[in-house]
Amino acid sequence: MKSNELLLDAFARIRETVAATLEGVDNEALVRRPAGNGNSMAWLIWHLSRVEDAQLASAAGLEQVWTAQGFAGRFNLPLSGRDTGYGHTSSQVDAVKAPPELLFDYYDAVHRQTVMFVTGLGDADLDRVVDTRWDPPVTLGVRLVSTIADCLQHVGQAAYARGLNPASAV
Repeated sequence: MKSNELLLDAFARIRETVAATLEGVDNEALVRRPAGNGNSMAWLIWHLSRVEDAQLASAAGLEQVWTAQGFAGRFNLPLSGRDTGYGHTSSQVDAVKAPPELLFDYYDAVHRQTVMFVTGLGDADLDRVVDTRWDPPVTLGVRLVSTIADCLQHVGQAAYARGLNPASAV
């Protein structure tokens, strides 16, 4: 198996879990916050989508799907266009509301851009430095693995939050 095939498999698992988590869930369950202050399913899916979008677009030298495909306007959130959710306050988490179809449409579009980029990668590409703000500088391979880890963590949290809502459990 080539390294890009392994990465594609990992990103496909994120997509599969996003789809399963959103399947049949209603808008009320999407915005319910575990224990009243945990992150909602809507925020978690939006955030992981924004993270993958921002990280991969930057590494690939592409425009983010969020703006390029008009998702910022479709979501119409009271947040800056570059916001990915890092450091959000409780009121900002509450502000992220979207129907499951829109959340999945956005993630799916991000996933398609990810697949397009990762499909063309060779092993040598993974050593390319993509961020010099860290010591040691971050390579593309490290950025891809950290993005996968972050997104899998958040989609797992969303699936857990769904399980806390008996009416929307799978």
